[in-house]
Amino acid sequence: MLAKRIIPCLDVRDGKVVKGINFIGIKEVGDPVECAIAYDKQGADEIVFLDITATHEGRGTMLDVVRRTAKNVFVPLTVGGGIRSAEDFRELLRAGADKVSVNSAAIKNPAIISEAAAKFGNQCVVVAIDGKKTGENQYNVFVNGGRIDTGVDAIQWAIEAERLGAGEILLTSMDADGTKQGFDIDMLNAICNVVNIPVIASGGCGTLPHFTEVFTKTSADAALAASIFHYGELTVRQVKTEMRDNGIPVRMV
Repeated sequence: MLAKRIIPCLDVRDGKVVKGINFIGIKEVGDPVECAIAYDKQGADEIVFLDITATHEGRGTMLDVVRRTAKNVFVPLTVGGGIRSAEDFRELLRAGADKVSVNSAAIKNPAIISEAAAKFGNQCVVVAIDGKKTGENQYNVFVNGGRIDTGVDAIQWAIEAERLGAGEILLTSMDADGTKQGFDIDMLNAICNVVNIPVIASGGCGTLPHFTEVFTKTSADAALAASIFHYGELTVRQVKTEMRDNGIPVRMV
């Protein structure tokens, strides 16, 4: 079995890592490059940057952040937020990103997935899905930071994203996000069971057992977390030690 991955996520605005609660009370946490270096030393398998302003005006700053991070960090970098075209993929990959995450733009223009996959390879195309439960085993895709319900079925969208060339799915549960009550096991299984590409679990983790649970109760390939790492509640090394002690394969540093 392949080692399961632990991925810290950094929300970046105007070149700084920020964190808020329910999109309000945004506060600066620190410099993204310094945060990334710290997580690299802790044993993170990958690092995700999300440009939460998602504007063309902020793109130059994000490119600089990616360049500086790529020079100092030796784990894969995934960058998302405000991606609108295959050219945005090209710019970020040239700056040092290993993967590019696309969300809203892929819903509006699914061809961006196949175009980017054809030009740069499936391995660097991550389709982010923000899902919310709407019925029994039914989940809708939300966009624009979770503000707009697209009416698109998340399970069918995951299948279509894979068909179009996505190499990975970053699945965030809007119901679980921020609750620290654990990952959304039901939604993860609903998606993992219909695709053959890796799925990253996001949203809801708050304790060490939550990481063990997500890997024993679903076939997720990776787990992503933000605030528990940013505020020092847990370290990547603590999480991996807990997983190893519970028989889950991990890459220990």
